[in-house]
Amino acid sequence: MSTGNETPRILAIVPALNEERNVGRVVAQLRAHPRAIDVLVVDDGSTDNTAAVARAQGARVISLPFNLGIGGAVQTGFKYAQRHGYDIAVQVDGDGQHDVREIDKLLEPVLSGEADVVIGSRYKGAVTYRAPFMRRVGMVIFALVNSLIIRQRVADNTSGFRAFNRRAILFLARDYPADYPEPEAVVLLGRSGFRLMEVAVNMNQRLHGRSSIDSFQAMYFMIKVLLAVVVDLFRYSPQRGEQVP
Repeated sequence: MSTGNETPRILAIVPALNEERNVGRVVAQLRAHPRAIDVLVVDDGSTDNTAAVARAQGARVISLPFNLGIGGAVQTGFKYAQRHGYDIAVQVDGDGQHDVREIDKLLEPVLSGEADVVIGSRYKGAVTYRAPFMRRVGMVIFALVNSLIIRQRVADNTSGFRAFNRRAILFLARDYPADYPEPEAVVLLGRSGFRLMEVAVNMNQRLHGRSSIDSFQAMYFMIKVLLAVVVDLFRYSPQRGEQVP
């Protein structure tokens, strides 16, 4: 990564929907990290006090006027990172499932120039995370389909714990999937010549509240994303990403 002798500017993008009981702890942990990490919470149309709690912990907050979904919220973060000249973005869920202490595992390959995008994987190393049944089915299918398409084994396509370099930020600020975007983003990035890497991380169960996606919705999104991936095969040709400065 060419940043000369300057310290790379790092932005944590935290999409959050009605996470007032979790987001404060996530922001506090990010701000306590030994590295200088700016924290941006994208409040995705919450109806509770998510934005106020995040601000009280020192985060910068963008409150969307209505719910855009996880894709719109994360892309808002990429656009912010692009506009403000950040070198690295780290995506961290607002529900507390991602262990902030493991951010360095994601950052190091990006800082060293070894990878453009690093995915925190629940399925490398000792596996302790247990997802609901339908999600496990989706994870297996995405691992098979995506790995065949981009010709690289990616075990945890649904992980939202990721780090991106400047080139990937510019690419995703311009084009990012809307619904349940993580598996589709793997295909877009892989087909566009970005170097992907997975590193083993722990994944916590959320402390409070419930996921917004139940088993039926998980099946619906799985089918929808698979169709979107097929469409992307015609929209994206290999190596397109090299055009991004």
